[in-house]
Amino acid sequence: MIIIYYDNIIVMANLRDRLKRIQESKKENDQKINYTQSEEIKELIDLGWEPCGYKVYKRDVTFMPPFKSNKKLPKAISILIPDLYGIELPALNDFLFFDLETTGLSGGAGTVAFLAAFGKIANNEKLNLVITQYLLLDYPGENDFLLNVLSELNGNYTVVSYNGKCFDSQIIRTRCLMNRIKVPEYRHVDLLHPSRRLWKNIIQDCSQSSVEEKILNLSRTDDVPGSLAPEIWFEFLKTGMTDRLKGICDHNTSDIFGLASILSVIISIVENPVNSKYQFDHERFALFWRKFLKRSKDDSCDNNLIKTGNDLLRLSAQNNKPRAVYIYAYDQMKNGNYNESLKYVNIALKLFDEESVWHEKLLRRKTRLERMIKFFG
Repeated sequence: MIIIYYDNIIVMANLRDRLKRIQESKKENDQKINYTQSEEIKELIDLGWEPCGYKVYKRDVTFMPPFKSNKKLPKAISILIPDLYGIELPALNDFLFFDLETTGLSGGAGTVAFLAAFGKIANNEKLNLVITQYLLLDYPGENDFLLNVLSELNGNYTVVSYNGKCFDSQIIRTRCLMNRIKVPEYRHVDLLHPSRRLWKNIIQDCSQSSVEEKILNLSRTDDVPGSLAPEIWFEFLKTGMTDRLKGICDHNTSDIFGLASILSVIISIVENPVNSKYQFDHERFALFWRKFLKRSKDDSCDNNLIKTGNDLLRLSAQNNKPRAVYIYAYDQMKNGNYNESLKYVNIALKLFDEESVWHEKLLRRKTRLERMIKFFG
């Protein structure tokens, strides 16, 4: 309730109810104009868009998916995606790929989502990536737009995004809060973090577009940059012209396809990291794998996982990666392979600066190993 003091008179007003009445009044007036019959909106209808609420349109677009089959994920996927650790791993058609286009790139209460895309793997006669998009035509339709978005985020799927935990999902929560709509709970996987684990030391910039271009070799011909999304939507509100708006809608579907492609590559790397055709930071991944094995010690950790982790660490050590060499030498000593351990201690001594604390530790370890080799033979 708002209390306004005017000439010693207290006026009680419910701001929410007043705003709701204003919104409903604007809806009635706009409906009299028959907005959906404008030439610009007919262009959207010709492209497969159809009304699904007040000032909200929807369309479905189908792509060939980057996946070969609808299989369950490998157990080691949780090394890169901790959100999947300790649960029954989903199949590919249990994922919901999610991306937003908004009126601002910094978040905040004034930022509105005007375009949302959801991709699902449909397993009919053949696999398809079906992308459903929702387009907001003007601010008064935001309530219906959000309800459509939340109908997808219903908890039946594991949501997959790129930086969506920090941005997209927060935008949705903020706008729902301002529209008095409850947000359902859902499991959320953010591919930004596994991408950084695999490629940060290779390409530095781990934005989705960089990963697609430099790791996956995906090129987007005539793509409209996502940074232009706010400008394009505001231009549409002002002029009603849909030419550039169609471009940002296509960019939105490309984001979903790119998101599915990144997940496909991550799965491929996890399934066979030693012989993967994709480049990634072997040392960093090997150390994450080793940490995963230690954490899963009391769980059902099969021998294949252990062997793959050891092979990956050894491969990194053979490539003279300092941390991998140091840890591999330690593991070999712990397992009683003293000659192998001494070999990699000597390699590590050349990799670490003589002034570093690691160099001193390695010298002590070398002395200890030489005594053990002499004693045990």
